[in-house]
This record gives sequence, structure tokens and C-alpha cells, in this order.
Amino acid sequence: MENVTNVDKVESIKSLQSTISKLENAFSQMTQKGANTTLVKKRLKAVSIGLATLEYAWDQKPYHYAPADLVEARSVLNGLFPSIENSYAKSKAGTPQKTLLERRMKALGLAVKAIDDLSN
Repeated sequence: MENVTNVDKVESIKSLQSTISKLENAFSQMTQKGANTTLVKKRLKAVSIGLATLEYAWDQKPYHYAPADLVEARSVLNGLFPSIENSYAKSKAGTPQKTLLERRMKALGLAVKAIDDLSN
């Protein structure tokens, strides 16, 4: 994980923390409604692993996931790109939504790279 600016690091960490918060809220609301939460749980775990790998790579924070968790998280994170890219294409230039999606895509890409680095 070389050549990542401090600004990109901070924005990526914040983006993944925000994504985790949104997924936790979605999980809570879906649980209250009795909806199936399997997909949200998988995404929440994957984004949490992505955040942990970035914090491990950049800040040497403790890391506690098994190799099988990394493989699954990588797959789930890569599966998020098409829907984010679709939303990005539909959003208007200069809007906060477009900026949020740009940062989210960058953060997820860096998380996948960190997972790859840990897996090798």
C-alpha cells in the first residue's frame, strides 16, 4: 500500500466508517421489520474487514481476521462496485452524492488492495 496520500487515507477511513454506520442502521431497521438481513450482514462484515485491513496497513492497528474471512470480504467488496458505479453514473457533477460515491469507490478499492496485500 504505497503512494497513498494522507488525505486519501483519512477520507477512505471516514468513508468506510460512514458505510459501516449506514449498514448498521439498515440492519437495525430491517431487523425491526422482520426482513431478511443476510445480505446486509455480509456487507457489514466485509466493509468492517476492509476498514480493519486499511487500519492495519496504515496505522498498524491490531488485526484479527482469518484468511477465509479475507477471501469472502474481498468477494463481497468487489460485488459492491457495479451498483456504486451505476449510482455514480446517474449522479450530477459537483453534488455531495457524487463526491460521497467517489470516496466510497476509492476506499473500497484501497480496502481490496489491502486485503490482497495481506493475503499474499
